[in-house]
Amino acid sequence: MTNSAVVKRCPWAEFDPLLRQYHDEEWGVQVHDERKLFEFLLLEGAQAGLNWLIILKKREAFRVAFDGFDPRKIASYSSRDLRSLLANREIIRNRLKIAAAVANARGLLSIQEELGSFNKYIWAFVGGKPIEHRFRSMSAIPNRSKESDAMSEDLRGRGFKFVGSTICYAFMQATGMVNDHITGCFRHKQV
Repeated sequence: MTNSAVVKRCPWAEFDPLLRQYHDEEWGVQVHDERKLFEFLLLEGAQAGLNWLIILKKREAFRVAFDGFDPRKIASYSSRDLRSLLANREIIRNRLKIAAAVANARGLLSIQEELGSFNKYIWAFVGGKPIEHRFRSMSAIPNRSKESDAMSEDLRGRGFKFVGSTICYAFMQATGMVNDHITGCFRHKQV
């Protein structure tokens, strides 16, 4: 989309073409689609202890392995399905993270049943609209907030796993719940 020599973007996106594409096209864009929200929640949990570039490189493999991030299918995974995922070299093969994906799918379905929409539930943590930040440097951007703390606490209370406040904040950044593009970045005003 853009030439990094001409366009100013967030520094974390400069060193790899896949990160640039993700930054320029997805990161910080509001997501309201239930399955896409679940995809980001699952991928952010898988990223714990790793870096986002690893996840982006494996994203399509995750999509295939986890049935297009369909929470109904994932919630019904059998022990055989879990063994198959643990043997899949194309994804992050962490037993706890794979089990968390199943628990989180079940939690998402429970929220949909109780409240009608995971989208409405999750966006309520930011009052239904994005929090607009005006950070000038990456060092000013927090890795958690009172909103991510509340989201994490509530999700954990509902049985979700790998949803600590830092993971929730990264989820909020990815799905446009907060705009953490630095002010000098061309995407800051766009999202």
